[in-house]
Amino acid sequence: VQLVESGGGLVQAGDSLTLSCAASGRTFDGYRMAWFRQAPGKEREAVSIIDQGGVSAYYADSVKGRFTISRDNAKKTVYLQMNSLKPEDTAAYYCAACAYFSINAIDYAHWGQGTQVTVSS
Repeated sequence: VQLVESGGGLVQAGDSLTLSCAASGRTFDGYRMAWFRQAPGKEREAVSIIDQGGVSAYYADSVKGRFTISRDNAKKTVYLQMNSLKPEDTAAYYCAACAYFSINAIDYAHWGQGTQVTVSS
């Protein structure tokens, strides 16, 4: 599966932003989809993961209550709605696909190219 992210940008603290990740290939609904982020000098961390049916989701503690992940299997697209953005949310955000649940980037074989989110204070 090939993944292409979009929707990043420069926003102010408190603003909202929605990231999209469009997938190509036949087996999109066979994958759990995840959003990771990586800030300069830091490890890539799992932000949110959604199951194949879009029923259950995982959120990192740092984004719980502010971010919402969703997917549209008909459109082969996964979204990350980000509200109440903070400067510490500044990072490159990556979409990734995995057949099973994992918060470890090493387990993901399919990645997008990333989209930059910058939150100014």
